Amino acid sequence: MGVLHDSKLEALLAELHAQSAAQAPETETYFRTRTGPWHGMEARDHAHFADKLVALDRDKAEFCYGLCRAIGARRVVEVGSSFGVSTMYLAAAVRDNGGGVVIGGEYEPQKVKAARANFERSGLSRYIDLREGDLLETFKTIEGPIDFVLFDIWVQVVRPALDLLLPRLRPGAIVCADNTAGERNRRNYAPYFEIVGDPTKFRTQTLPFSGGFEMAVKV
Repeated sequence: MGVLHDSKLEALLAELHAQSAAQAPETETYFRTRTGPWHGMEARDHAHFADKLVALDRDKAEFCYGLCRAIGARRVVEVGSSFGVSTMYLAAAVRDNGGGVVIGGEYEPQKVKAARANFERSGLSRYIDLREGDLLETFKTIEGPIDFVLFDIWVQVVRPALDLLLPRLRPGAIVCADNTAGERNRRNYAPYFEIVGDPTKFRTQTLPFSGGFEMAVKV
């Protein structure tokens, strides 16, 4: 039995993690051969990623599950849901905390459809509110207090999404962001660190997961 103590869910997640890992070389090749400067997601990028899971690493997802259990999280926001792999870890934590909701956001219609099918398979649909479209619009109606936020999305979206959610975070809320280590990532995340690096707002540290994983606590 794994961290979640839910054999059916863990079997589904293992299947999806394996699928995501199998797709990784194709994405590496795509970026190695992609021409032109990067100015954010373009039509060709959306086309490539339409069927790619790009799932959060299992150890990071299990860590998020543990954090949510530790703080008794019942209102969770996931910024960038893809096929819903990490969403299900968060929803399992909410379920095990006695109930609540994970509010997710995903732009790609194909991914929304696939994610909802995964949620049905997992039995966790009742704990998930997946919103399709531009999350900077769909998240405007989110009400607080928010207990936990996971950022696993293109870095250009991270700061405006954090600005949107910040007033709704309760004291003690935890905000996590993937791939924050290294000179290039630190440079790309600079607008994000302007907020979470402010000691009047957060206490933050970069954890030694692959690629770095930022954990910030709202003060």
